[in-house]
Amino acid sequence: MKSALSFFAVALLAATAGFFLYRYTNSPGLIASAEAATTPAAASKAPPMATTLPEFSLENRDGKKQSVRSWPGKAMIVNFWATWCAPCRKEIPLLKEISKNDAKDGFQVVGIAIDSRDEVLKYADSIKMDYPILIGEQDGLAFAEALGVSSAGLPFTVFTDTKGRIVTILMGELTRAKADAILDGVKQVNGGQLTPTAARTAIANKMAGLAAK
Repeated sequence: MKSALSFFAVALLAATAGFFLYRYTNSPGLIASAEAATTPAAASKAPPMATTLPEFSLENRDGKKQSVRSWPGKAMIVNFWATWCAPCRKEIPLLKEISKNDAKDGFQVVGIAIDSRDEVLKYADSIKMDYPILIGEQDGLAFAEALGVSSAGLPFTVFTDTKGRIVTILMGELTRAKADAILDGVKQVNGGQLTPTAARTAIANKMAGLAAK
């Protein structure tokens, strides 16, 4: 309960910030914004961020435990969200579009709902959310901790290549321009043109350019 309250407090604090902060770190690469900004003290206590997508299971829509690694060979787009989070709701139509249009390039969208099961299912049905959802309040927070981003607010999205290596983690709302920059980098990793490290640098540079506009 204490960890959940801390999580929500950070999210609320971040939502009131009047600036945007983009931060790039070595592994796996973090792009942070005001929706999920953290204090320097919190960052210093954060666990090291994962370099590969951890093995983690949560309940699916049918109430059965399912691993986030149930889609081998796919480049994962793992989106952490909640029904009470306005930026989360705003980005869902884009995630639905990506799920439909980018599946041919090997991408798989999965939503990680850090929320009550009843609320998630009701909301998902109301907006016809057609990509897989894994649900869990405390378990979802534990998954975030396994990724090393437990002090972040919602939403945040993890992008991997087809080998499960984390290419980048986007903190805050996903937009079309950000998605294009990140997916292009992941595609180059999948095609062997870039290493994950080089892709992270390229993505960070593109994000800096977007922030400057």
